[in-house]
Amino acid sequence: MTTRVLLCQRDELTPGSLKKVPNAEVGDICVYNLEGQYYATADLCTHATASLAEGDLEDGLITCPVHWGQFDVRTGEAVTFPCEKHLRTYQIIVTDKEVFADVAKEAEEALAADLA
Repeated sequence: MTTRVLLCQRDELTPGSLKKVPNAEVGDICVYNLEGQYYATADLCTHATASLAEGDLEDGLITCPVHWGQFDVRTGEAVTFPCEKHLRTYQIIVTDKEVFADVAKEAEEALAADLA
């Protein structure tokens, strides 16, 4: 089980951009670059099962492309109706050239759910 997922190269995402990263263990991840700081959340909107990577990122908020609910990508908090359930967030690890998400906790939860 992998606990570190490569999200992107540091120079791949310019400030204000985002990217969907497929992941079989924990589900797709969306990585965001906010003024040089990287954040990662689950890619799937908690309200309408839409890819947030297809939404709009502005002022640290990602807007769902289906019903326009919003989440704060720094915290995962649902901030605009109809979104009420928060997004899962991931700890970011930045090296000289790459950006990773630590998914150990989420992978363990998924494995436990599969075994239940």
